[in-house]
Amino acid sequence: MQKVLRKIKQLDPWIAFPYLGLCIIGIIMVYSASAGIEMQNGGSPTGYLIRQAIFVVMGITIAMVVAMMRLAILRHPRLLMIFFAVLLVMLLYVKIFGAAVNGAQGWINLGFFSIQPAEIAKLFLIMYLANQFAHYNEQVGVYNIWSTRYPLIITALLLILILIQPDFGGFAINSAIVIVMFLGSEINWRKGVQLLLAFLAAIVIGLPLFARFIVNHFHGYQVNRFVAYINPFGNNSGVGNQLVNSYYAISNGGLTGVGLGNSIQKMGYLPEPNTDFILAIISEEMGWLMVAVILILMMIIVCRTIQLGVRVNSLYQALLCYGVATFIAVETFFNVGGVSGLLPITGVTLPFISYGGSSMLVLSAAIGLVLNVSRLYRQHK
Repeated sequence: MQKVLRKIKQLDPWIAFPYLGLCIIGIIMVYSASAGIEMQNGGSPTGYLIRQAIFVVMGITIAMVVAMMRLAILRHPRLLMIFFAVLLVMLLYVKIFGAAVNGAQGWINLGFFSIQPAEIAKLFLIMYLANQFAHYNEQVGVYNIWSTRYPLIITALLLILILIQPDFGGFAINSAIVIVMFLGSEINWRKGVQLLLAFLAAIVIGLPLFARFIVNHFHGYQVNRFVAYINPFGNNSGVGNQLVNSYYAISNGGLTGVGLGNSIQKMGYLPEPNTDFILAIISEEMGWLMVAVILILMMIIVCRTIQLGVRVNSLYQALLCYGVATFIAVETFFNVGGVSGLLPITGVTLPFISYGGSSMLVLSAAIGLVLNVSRLYRQHK
C-alpha cells in the first residue's frame, strides 16, 4: 500500500489535476446539456449523468492502472499483436455489419455503450509506433516480423479501414498521430524518407482499390457537412441547422453565460448538445470565460506532455508523449473548429468533456501512459 501511495505522489500534478478538472466539468455539462431534452422525450433526466459518471470512474481507474504498470509490459510484441488483431476484427466488423450512425459505420453497440474502433486505433498507434521506432533505434539493422516494413503495412491498413467507414475526422486524427510520431523519431533520415515514401505509396495505391466504394459514400451526410460549412445560414432550415444553432448558443452566452442549466439551444434546437456540440452549450450557459478555462486546461496537459517528451532520455517514452499530445491537441482543434464554423463538422468529440464511453476510456488510457512516463522521470530526476 505504501508503495502504491508513493507512486501516486510521483504523478505529475500538471497533468493529473487538469485531467480530473476536465472530467468533472464534463460530468456537470453532460447532465446540463441532456437533462431537459430527455425529460421532454419522456426519458430520465439523470440517464446521461449516471452513464457519464460511470465512464469517468472507469476512465480514472484505467488511467491509474496504466500509470502504475511497467512500461515493458506495454511494449511486449505479443500484447501489441493481440491488440492489433482485435482492433482489425472490430474495424472489419463495423464496416461489414455495423449500422450507420450520422453517415458512418463506426460503432459496435454493446447495449450500455457503443465501442468506436477508430478511437481505440489512436491508442494502438501511439503504443505500437512508439515501440517500433524505439526498437529500430535501439537495434539498427535487425529485421523480423516487427521490423520497419511491417509498421507501414499495419498503419496503412488501419487508416484505410477508418477512411472507408467513412470517418474523416478519425482518419485525420490518426494520420496526424502517425506523422508527428514519425517526425519525432530518431530514425536515420534516409530510412525515414524511404518509409515515408513507402507509406504514401501504400495509401495512393490502396485508395483506388476502394475508390468506387468510397465514392458511393460521398453523398448525403458527408457532403451536407461541407455544404453547411460553406453557407450555413443559406441552409439554416436544413443541413446548416446544427451550425447555425451553435452560433446562436455561442452568441447568447456572451462573456459570462446565461447561467448553468439555462440554455435555450439544448431544448431541441441544437442536435447532439451533449456530445459533439457540448462546447456550444458550455459557451451559452457559462460564457466564453468557461470555454477559455477549458481550453487552458487542455493546453496545460498538451504543453506539459510535450515538455515531458523533450526532457526524458528514452525515445520510447518521448514518442508516447508526442503521440498523446497530438491526440488531445488535434481532437480539441477539430471539435472547436467544427463548433465555431472554422472547420467542417467532423463528428469529433471534445476530449474529457463530451458524453461517450469510447472517447473517455481511450483518452484516460492515453493520460495514464503520460502519467507513467512522468512518474519514471520524477523517480530518476
